Amino acid sequence: MIDFLPQNLGVMEKPDVMALNPLVLAFVGDSVQQLMVRAKLASTTTLKAGELHKLTTALIKAPSQAIFMDRIMPHLTEEEHDIFRRTRNTKMNTVAKHASIADYKKASGYEAVIGYLYLLGRHDRLKELIAIGAIEVEGE
Repeated sequence: MIDFLPQNLGVMEKPDVMALNPLVLAFVGDSVQQLMVRAKLASTTTLKAGELHKLTTALIKAPSQAIFMDRIMPHLTEEEHDIFRRTRNTKMNTVAKHASIADYKKASGYEAVIGYLYLLGRHDRLKELIAIGAIEVEGE
């Protein structure tokens, strides 16, 4: 099976990751998820670039990420749930144009959990949660 997770060349120590602002974790998690989705779609479909972009956008937008979070929530460790809670409760200066505030906060929490696991180098756990939350792509 192809591994769509980007290589993390500089794994951070847990105290350093915990010291990051939760929205920074979400920033990293958004990038990791986006690259994984793009790489998987590019290698498993015959879609053209414009179609890939539309499908990727649909999968990584806040309402989709909120659904992913609902699916993985029962599987989170206490530590991962704490990261989600911290991020969801962080004051945000912006909101998504096409998402409710609740979905946007839940999506940010989802991204933060991804970023947290990625920065710690916990790639097996990250892939496990993404597989639980994933929405099947039509045409696979």
